[in-house]
Amino acid sequence: MIYLYHQDAGSYSITIEGEEYRHLFKAKRLKATSLIDLRNLKDDYLYKYKVKSIDRKRAILSLADKKLSIVAPKKELHIGWCIIDTKILQKYLPALNEIGVSKITPLICDRTQRNFKIDRNRVERILINSSQQCGRSRMMEIFPTVSIDEFVKEHSDCFMLNFSKLKLKDIIDEVSTIIIGCEGGFTDRERSLFSDDRVVGLDTSSVLRSETATLSVASILLL
Repeated sequence: MIYLYHQDAGSYSITIEGEEYRHLFKAKRLKATSLIDLRNLKDDYLYKYKVKSIDRKRAILSLADKKLSIVAPKKELHIGWCIIDTKILQKYLPALNEIGVSKITPLICDRTQRNFKIDRNRVERILINSSQQCGRSRMMEIFPTVSIDEFVKEHSDCFMLNFSKLKLKDIIDEVSTIIIGCEGGFTDRERSLFSDDRVVGLDTSSVLRSETATLSVASILLL
């Protein structure tokens, strides 16, 4: 863990208890003299705290120092991801957050299974844990679900990942927003929303699962 998330990081005094207390003072065996790094994931400051008091269940920390410490990808990447099984989505969120994806908007497509509902509280916990591990100063955003038509209308500069002679690796600098389909791919109607120069492919003859395609796109564009 690079730092500890606390929603009140930046305040003069904060209380650490529960799971965070056990992690710091039981698992990591921090001493009362240790300085502890905290972030609130709302700004780009790294806050250093010292232990003011400690007992068996909680610790009171006081702010010792802060510094601007931006840990962020070199470019913005917004992925419109047609909804898949939420268990699969949750499994791959940490990797996408670590790679540096800025935003994900879940999309309702023509072939989307409609019985999946995103647990946003759980998603937030997953992204907080991932950010603590990888060190990024602001976690990936998950936007409200919209239809693919709404997304394309709002993001006129977006690309579609599909089978195409135009390869993503050849236009990396041009792509900041991209749509990736669900299992079963896009319908002809959805394909018609994009001109040929806005449809890009990966340099493989394999048919990839939605989550594999998403990880591949993020890696090509950000790493």
